[in-house]
Amino acid sequence: MNYASKADVPLAASTPTAHLIGSPNTELMTAWYIMQTAQKPNHVSVYQHYKVCCEQLGISGISDSIDQMIVLDYLIANEDRHQNNFGVIRNANTLEYLGVAPVYDSGSSLWFSKPLSMIGSRTKLVCKPFKSKHEEQIKLVKSFDWLDLSKLKGIGDEFADILTGSLFIDAARKGALCKALEKRINMLEDIIGKQNHLYHIDNILDDVSKDQAYSSTTTNNLV
Repeated sequence: MNYASKADVPLAASTPTAHLIGSPNTELMTAWYIMQTAQKPNHVSVYQHYKVCCEQLGISGISDSIDQMIVLDYLIANEDRHQNNFGVIRNANTLEYLGVAPVYDSGSSLWFSKPLSMIGSRTKLVCKPFKSKHEEQIKLVKSFDWLDLSKLKGIGDEFADILTGSLFIDAARKGALCKALEKRINMLEDIIGKQNHLYHIDNILDDVSKDQAYSSTTTNNLV
């Protein structure tokens, strides 16, 4: 079951650029590369810098795609959306930017490295690529109008069915994961209700200090 698509978050099989993945005439340009096309002023956040770079390169749909990616990563507790784990698609021959790349490489999610006792919606999590805390990064989402959380009703039972029979996930861990995922959805629902009455202004506070791939020894950027 593709839970992200149920909640209207586009994945590799459901975006306008999906058919371009793997084509010999296209190439993935990571966010890290995009952000090297212009110097980031010290007072500008990583989030704003990425958006500005994309706009200067004529890449459309950036704000909406970031909103969707941030929501997905919040829900699945993704800890490794570093700057090489998202980006855009470019024509390899003409160097024309074709659009936002589908979401990919979300494996470091759902408390993948946590022992049973640490599985939970409020467990300390690494956050990337813009803010060091998930509760701050979710504030960057400009609109939740596209999101229908009611489509995720009953996700715990469906998730449990998927995990049943796994050689690596016993009954206790399965139950904890399902409960934590449902709680994460409820937390997002609360955030959406509150954010409808607030206007968030982004700044460099809580920005990630550096971009790096996941490491089991990483202790920075914990919420």
